[in-house]
Amino acid sequence: MTPSKIVLAYSGGLDTSVAIPWLQEHRNADVVAVTVDVGQPVDLEAVRRKAISSGAVNAFVLDARQEFAEEFIGPALRANALYEGVYPLSTALARPLIARHLVEVAQREHAQYVAHGCTGKGNDQVRFDLSTTSLAPELEVVAPAREWGMSREEEIAFAEAHGIPVPATRQSPYSTDENLWGRSVECGILEDPAVEPPEEAFGWTTAPAQAPNDPGYANIRFDHGVPVALNGRPSPFHSLIVDLNQLAGAHGVGRIDHLESRVVGIKSREVYECPAATVLIAAHQALEALVLPRDLLDFKRAVEQRYAQLVYDGLWFTPLKGALDAFVSATQDRVSGEVAVKLFKGSARVTGRRSPHALYQSGLATYSSGDRYRQQMAEGFIYVWGLPARTWAAVGATSRPPLAPTAKSHP
Repeated sequence: MTPSKIVLAYSGGLDTSVAIPWLQEHRNADVVAVTVDVGQPVDLEAVRRKAISSGAVNAFVLDARQEFAEEFIGPALRANALYEGVYPLSTALARPLIARHLVEVAQREHAQYVAHGCTGKGNDQVRFDLSTTSLAPELEVVAPAREWGMSREEEIAFAEAHGIPVPATRQSPYSTDENLWGRSVECGILEDPAVEPPEEAFGWTTAPAQAPNDPGYANIRFDHGVPVALNGRPSPFHSLIVDLNQLAGAHGVGRIDHLESRVVGIKSREVYECPAATVLIAAHQALEALVLPRDLLDFKRAVEQRYAQLVYDGLWFTPLKGALDAFVSATQDRVSGEVAVKLFKGSARVTGRRSPHALYQSGLATYSSGDRYRQQMAEGFIYVWGLPARTWAAVGATSRPPLAPTAKSHP
C-alpha cells in the first residue's frame, strides 16, 4: 500500500516529536515536517535535524519573523487586541500564519493531509483546523493527540521507547510555546489556579522583586500605529519587538496569570510572559487617546473586543476579520508620535506622549494664562445638552396622577 503524505507542523516539542513515529505506525504516512520561525528562541537547524532523525522524509524551516510581525502582530497591535482584556494573543496570532505555510507546503508537496500536535482540549486545534479549512478546504487535518489518548507521562515514555529526546521530563513537565509576541507556560503545578506560579516557570522576565532598583524607560515612536523606533533607534518591527522583550523583561514587565475561557468551553489557568506586547499595547492606547476623538475611541473599543475574540477563536481568515481590519486601519492615519513608558519592578506606566496630530491643546485645557476656552459659552451648551433630560422630567411630573387624600384619624 502506497504511503500517504502528511505535512506536520513541527516544533520539536513533546507532542510533535511523538507525532512523527505515531503517524508512520498508525497512518502509514510519509511525514514532511515544517517548522515556522516566528521568533522562538531555539536552534531551528537542530530542530530540523531532529525531525529527520525522528523519521520525517523531509523537513523545512521557514523564516517568517518579519511576516509575523508585519501581517499578524501589527494588525493586532493597532486593534489593541487583548482577549478578555488581559491576553495579548501571542500564541493565537502565530497559528494562522503557521497554517498558511502548512497549506503552501502541502500543495507544493502534493500532500493529502496536514497535521498538528494539538490536543482535543486546547484552542490551537481550532485555529489550525479552521485556518486550513478556510485556505484549502480540500485538505484533511489530522490531529494525532486527539486520537492516541496518551497522558503526558505516557507520551514521554513513548518518546523514550522510540529513542526521541524531548525537552519535557517527569521532573519538569511544563509545556511552553514561544514566539516574538510572548511565551506561554502550561501543565504541572500551574494547573492548580490556587497556587502561585513558581519562579522556575518563567523564562523571559526577572522576578519583579529582583528587578533593578532604578527604573528603565522605553521611548517608542509610532508611524500610522506601527512602532518604528525604540529609544531613538529606528528598527524593523520584528527586531524592535525582540529588543523590547529584553528591556522590559529585565524589569519584570509582562507577567500574566489568567484564568481563561477556552473556545472548547472549559476554564484554563494560563501563564504568559509578554514584555514587549504589554509595553506596546499600553503605549499605542495612550497615543490613540491623544489623537483620536472620543466617539471614535468609544466605538473602536467595541471593535477591539470583537477583534480579539475572533483571533482567539481561530477565525483569522474570515470576512468579518477582514472588515474589522479595514476599519482599524482607517483609524490609524493620525496615530503617529512618541510615547515614553516607565519600566519599574513589573510595571509599565506611560509617563509622556506627543504627536503632531494631538487633539490636546494647552490653550483649551489650561487653567493658567493663555486660556483660550470661552467659558461663558458653557451655560448655553449645557442648556441644549440637557434639554432632552429636562423635557423628559417635566413631562413626567405633569403626567403623574394626583396623590390620594390622606384619611383623617378619629379619636
